Amino acid sequence: MKDQKRAEAIASERMQLLSPLLAEGLDTAKASQIKRQICEQTGLSERTLRRYLAKYRQEGFGGLKPKGKGRQPSEEIIPPEIVEQAILLRREVPGRSVAQLIQILEWEGRIKPGQIKRSTLQEKLAERGYSTRHMRMYAESGVAARRFQQRHRNRLWHSDIKYGPFLPIGPGGAMKQVFLVTFIDDATRFVLHGEFYPVMDKTIVEDCFRQAIQKFGVPEAVYFDNGKQYRTKWMTRACSKLGIRLLFARPYSPEATGKVERFNRVVDAFLSESALEKPKTLERLNELFAVWLSECYQHKPHSALENKRSPETAYRSDKKALRFVDPDELANAFLHCETRKVDKSGCISFMDRKYEVGLPFIGCTVDVVFDPADISELTIEYEGHTPWRVRELIIGERAGKRPQLPEHIGPLPADASRLLAAAEDRNRGRKAEQAPAVAYRRMSREGGHV
Repeated sequence: MKDQKRAEAIASERMQLLSPLLAEGLDTAKASQIKRQICEQTGLSERTLRRYLAKYRQEGFGGLKPKGKGRQPSEEIIPPEIVEQAILLRREVPGRSVAQLIQILEWEGRIKPGQIKRSTLQEKLAERGYSTRHMRMYAESGVAARRFQQRHRNRLWHSDIKYGPFLPIGPGGAMKQVFLVTFIDDATRFVLHGEFYPVMDKTIVEDCFRQAIQKFGVPEAVYFDNGKQYRTKWMTRACSKLGIRLLFARPYSPEATGKVERFNRVVDAFLSESALEKPKTLERLNELFAVWLSECYQHKPHSALENKRSPETAYRSDKKALRFVDPDELANAFLHCETRKVDKSGCISFMDRKYEVGLPFIGCTVDVVFDPADISELTIEYEGHTPWRVRELIIGERAGKRPQLPEHIGPLPADASRLLAAAEDRNRGRKAEQAPAVAYRRMSREGGHV
């Protein structure tokens, strides 16, 4: 199971690595330039990059998974002191490539020629925050000098979270703040989905993203800021499985998410109106938002669009075909996995609910695979067993029947006690080993001689 998870994680990394090469309409010269940049940043050879591309085009996401046992963990390959020396060399001259770092370490006699692979050292540098991309990111300054806009719909989506009003939805009707998540198409400014949620965590972003895909298909790329709600392994996994490029804005660069920030300022007008309406429930607030969004934004002329068309008109009239995926494939892309320990009743606790896993797994730690949008059923995985589905445990008024004792556990008939028989044998042996004591006083009284 651990090997499978590691294989999926590696496939996700490779997918995001290849994503710039999968952009539509990419010419040969630009593709070659991107390949060189990727090779410089990661230490991969161009041959390896071509192999990854071929595997992805033939087999999709599964083709990027490493075969066999996968790579040996880099911790066992590169000693920590060598990594520290590589970091010092990178800090001295940030422009040094991984190949140059290895060459210097070899020349200094710290490592043997061929002892370290470029990809392995690059991985360790990235983990510590000293990859080529990290160094370039912090070295660059300034902001974008030009506005940009995609030519067609679904080429790039933006998303953001906005703080909403306080509603009486807490325990006992306590006031609690809600949060708005939106996904906006870059080319048309069309809002693909927007909804207010009662909490602010990764699940609300995934739910909104999933609903947008269900309604309007899969985008080529999605652009997020650096919030922890977006930078999750689940989002990386979902985008990789669906073939979506996952892009993040540079830290401390609010201008990079200008389109969605501009829309959030428009939403302020809705919040002012909804304050007059005083909605009492989250459902009512979302109903009002859906009406406002349709009548006051989606169908209104937009100054940033050609001929000041409305976002709705611009999106619907675009000739670029939409790409939809099978519902099962979409659900699988958004699956999560966590571990739980089975209690003495053969159940697990998951999101404040009980699920019956089975008595044979008491004390075992199992993997729980689930869809965040529907936890009525969970999939349980345990090494050596075929995955099985479990439903929430319904506790009735009476205790459930004790399961029937399996035949291989039941008592066997016996004619005698093996324990007592073995004890007798040991007792006889102990007596035989003990020599009888000699009574000298008795022998002298009987006239014996010593």
